[in-house]
Amino acid sequence: MKAIVQEGYGSADVLRLREIDKPVVTDGRVLVRVRAASVNALDWHTVHGGRLLRAIGLVMRQKTLPIRGVDVAGHVEAVGRNVSRLRPGDEVFGTGRGTFAEYTTGSEQSLLPKPAQLSFEQAAAMGVAGVTALEGLRDRGQVRPGQRVLINGAGGGVGTFAVQIAKALGAHVTAVTSTRNLEIVRSIGPDEVIDRAQEDFTRRAQRYDVIFDVAADRSFGDCRRALTPNGKLVLVGAAKGSLLGVMSRALMGLVRSRLGTRWLVPFLATVTYEDLVVLKDLVEAGQLCPVIDRQYTLSETPDAIRYVGSGQARAKVVISVA
Repeated sequence: MKAIVQEGYGSADVLRLREIDKPVVTDGRVLVRVRAASVNALDWHTVHGGRLLRAIGLVMRQKTLPIRGVDVAGHVEAVGRNVSRLRPGDEVFGTGRGTFAEYTTGSEQSLLPKPAQLSFEQAAAMGVAGVTALEGLRDRGQVRPGQRVLINGAGGGVGTFAVQIAKALGAHVTAVTSTRNLEIVRSIGPDEVIDRAQEDFTRRAQRYDVIFDVAADRSFGDCRRALTPNGKLVLVGAAKGSLLGVMSRALMGLVRSRLGTRWLVPFLATVTYEDLVVLKDLVEAGQLCPVIDRQYTLSETPDAIRYVGSGQARAKVVISVA
């Protein structure tokens, strides 16, 4: 099969289109013929992370896979003998290992039947970004109907999901984004949109029950002043910049929260079968629709990684494989 193989670290130039062996299906795994995959910030950081990521991998004793990509949508090609819910030919979406390739494998718990109303590209966009928005708002932010929620960084992959999910949870949603993203953010239905080039949300008189911070371009103190007395600042961990910078901000938030700063809520999403089901249900109820900025072919994956790392990407960037 063809796959994008990472041969080193430092830039997207280390990504090469290669012919490699197709994954072997084991008892509890599902072989998927990839139709589309999507690019996440993690893919950019993994390519650029170098020594830091190698050190983390050694500490965590993680096996290194040289193929990037987690999100996937496609057809089931084969299933292991312990798989009962899926059959060859099924159209599925979810997550797998090394999805920037013609084939990938995933567990039965990481793949669901694809919503019929979505294209493969739209379905592939949902996994990591959709679950991050869902868990951050529902579980960590504990958003309830009638609350005021501000999404800082509403124009990105996680942000476009967060706006729609916060609305589905019954919140009054204020979306903060850059000027170039205003149109795409307005199209997904927030109650109010703020152009960050024209207004600083932390200087408004309005206070919010939850600030879902994707952009990470304001200090903790500034965000605290924009919260209600019992409000929460949910740190999504998708800040721009180096992997070290992202980890430092997340670690600082974790330390402060452990020391009693209850309004500061750092978190890292974990993709689960149950949460993928929730996303699918929201799509089928007409409350969620993935937004795609650009599509690339498999051979153009390095360009897709560069675009995501440029800070100019809006909504989701996807790889069309077939």
